[in-house]
Amino acid sequence: MLPEISKIKGVHPGALLKRELKTLGIGGTELAEKIDEHKQTISAILNERRGITPSLSIKLAKQFNIADDYFMMLQAGYEVRKAAEEEKKATPDLTRFRKVLFWDTDIQKLNWQKNRRAIIKRILERGNKKEIETMIAFYSKDAVAKEIRSIKYSFLPSFQENTRKYHLIAEPA
Repeated sequence: MLPEISKIKGVHPGALLKRELKTLGIGGTELAEKIDEHKQTISAILNERRGITPSLSIKLAKQFNIADDYFMMLQAGYEVRKAAEEEKKATPDLTRFRKVLFWDTDIQKLNWQKNRRAIIKRILERGNKKEIETMIAFYSKDAVAKEIRSIKYSFLPSFQENTRKYHLIAEPA
């Protein structure tokens, strides 16, 4: 019997479906035949390479005698969890930055990918050692060096000093 959605929220529907098929002693090909679906589609779902569609959710619901939206709700929960994980990866450890560094904006709301160039410039102009090293670790040294090449100007000498100090630009020959 399939568990309540609240207990398995965030799990890929394929993982749950695979477990249920094992419990019932049937394979993906047999399930595909029973619900009139391509066996490749079922295989991709069981191996978590593909998600559930609304029509497939309805077919599975009839097969397992559950609500039509059960697998769609499971799919939505999985996608939200995955997006939240990606968003978390897209932001460095904000506790390593002083609030004064981003005095004119809410650091919690900064889009660290979209505003990459401006963030790199500001941190190299006004950041301390810990902040610069955190920024380099987050973006990677190569990505920071690439952005620096596209920054046309900086009035603060600390920008050039830090790019040299952290070996972010090639020294002129």
